[in-house]
Amino acid sequence: MVQPAATPVSLPSPTVHRSEHTVTVAAPPEALYALVADVTRWPAVFEPTVHVRHLAREGRTERFEIWAEVNGEIAHWRSRRVLDPVRRYVSFRQEHSRPPVTSMSGGWLFRPLADGRTEIVLRHRFTVADDDPAAGARIEEALDRNSARELGALAALAETGHPVDELVFSFTDTLALQGAARDAYTFVERAERWAELLPHVAHVVLTEPEPGVQWLEMDTVTADGSTHTTRSARICRAPEWIAYKQQRTPRLLSGHSGEWTFAQTPEGPVATARHTVAVDPSGITEVLGPDATLADARAYLRDALGRNSLATLRHAAEAAQRA
Repeated sequence: MVQPAATPVSLPSPTVHRSEHTVTVAAPPEALYALVADVTRWPAVFEPTVHVRHLAREGRTERFEIWAEVNGEIAHWRSRRVLDPVRRYVSFRQEHSRPPVTSMSGGWLFRPLADGRTEIVLRHRFTVADDDPAAGARIEEALDRNSARELGALAALAETGHPVDELVFSFTDTLALQGAARDAYTFVERAERWAELLPHVAHVVLTEPEPGVQWLEMDTVTADGSTHTTRSARICRAPEWIAYKQQRTPRLLSGHSGEWTFAQTPEGPVATARHTVAVDPSGITEVLGPDATLADARAYLRDALGRNSLATLRHAAEAAQRA
């Protein structure tokens, strides 16, 4: 006897959660679009973003992986974006999401207004595993908090009255190594020893909640003898690179991120320190005096940050040579 074919069971489609956040900014849409389109600046511009690494770029499409603070923890995912400079629209979709999120997509839209301002619209669509309402509520709460921080950062940076390219800038220092790059990497990774080994570091507290993710709180002594405290999130990928983002910055900075890289080149092993900073114009006269300019602040930061990171690289090089 022939058995009738089983009727396929259709599973219910997961609930798609939607959110939209907006802000109106006194800046042209082109400048705001450019800030969002360049993800290499995100760690210095957006408070939650810790690090971004490109995986592929072709035409207007790009893929990258990103680490960001979500509900007090460092989350990691991969995303694909399509850039449309004509419409001033950036769409995104996560290729790899962190549970309980099973999908996440959305877009940035920059609408020019009649009065010369711009409305920024940030949209998200997401689903969660098993349609768990508690998980959905947590993700919505995180999106509300992080979206507000990101939109606020765009507004604050664009409304300073200074060109964005003069406020956000990067610089790099490279040092040749006489020892192995891996040993120099280890010196930078094990930052809990820095107070004993680095003259510009007075105090360090390092915690590592999971392998490769660190929180570093550090008291740094500046050239004039004063001390400031910074707190950074660090992503470590042995033995090639360590990326960091300062959650607590000195008065002259609104954002600071960086990366230590260690590589073997045809000329030999090298270590490199890269900084990307966003200047806070409101702190210039307070820190540097009443006659100081943005150019003075840029020069001061280039010298102070570069001097400290070069000192760290030299000690890392000495440690590698001894090893």
